[in-house]
Amino acid sequence: MPRFAANLSMMFNEVPFLDRFAAAARCGFRGVEFLFPYEWPAEEVARAAKDAGVEIALFNTAAGDWAKGERGFGGVPGLEGRFAEAVDQAIHYARVLGCPNVHLMAGLVPGSATREACEAVFVANLRAAAGKLAAAGLTGLLEPLNTLDVPGYLHNRTDHALGYIAAVGSPALKLQLDLYHVQIMEGDLARKVEGLAGQYGHVQIAGNPGRNEPDVGEIHYPFLFETFDRIGYGGWIGCEYRPKAETSAGLGWAAPWGIRAG
Repeated sequence: MPRFAANLSMMFNEVPFLDRFAAAARCGFRGVEFLFPYEWPAEEVARAAKDAGVEIALFNTAAGDWAKGERGFGGVPGLEGRFAEAVDQAIHYARVLGCPNVHLMAGLVPGSATREACEAVFVANLRAAAGKLAAAGLTGLLEPLNTLDVPGYLHNRTDHALGYIAAVGSPALKLQLDLYHVQIMEGDLARKVEGLAGQYGHVQIAGNPGRNEPDVGEIHYPFLFETFDRIGYGGWIGCEYRPKAETSAGLGWAAPWGIRAG
């Protein structure tokens, strides 16, 4: 049976961030994820999760100035120090939050550098990050982002991310399998779910096109959920989608698995 984690950066935006943990719990979610917790002290975020009785499954390293287009520093030449600081910050938060996974953001390929140079920087940065994560008992995840939503991002396909992971060779790194991004860039989702089993540490979903509820659009998620069950995937499935209206009104898709309007 799939275990769903509500993405609190996209869902339950009807209430302030720290209140979204309880809102998700009232709807039956037992796990949550979010993009960036750094606006709030780690202890406050941990308290909100504990009071709501939910586990924190995932968050990202700092991306920089989102409004100006920054999407992380991992593969950006000259910003190695900023990436190291972001990893250290994320490890501190992960320890306080009891969160096992951190998405390591690669960033955009700048016009002043070649993709090959950025890839070399990213692998070197990942090698250093993997050592820190392993020492902390954490897993770093690499998420390919599609070229429509995030043009210029360093890695866009699962084979790109897996190539970086292989180059580092650390068990502290795994793939983050966001089926919305994979559908846009590669398709053939059921074969990806099966063929990459054991190589991904976290899954995310959304409908396509539109990135709304997962029962809207071309992806038949019930079949994929059955596939995850059949192959024995026991991790979280993050609901990283934009509700078309009020969040709880669009939760009918998850009713067969115990999620309901709160």
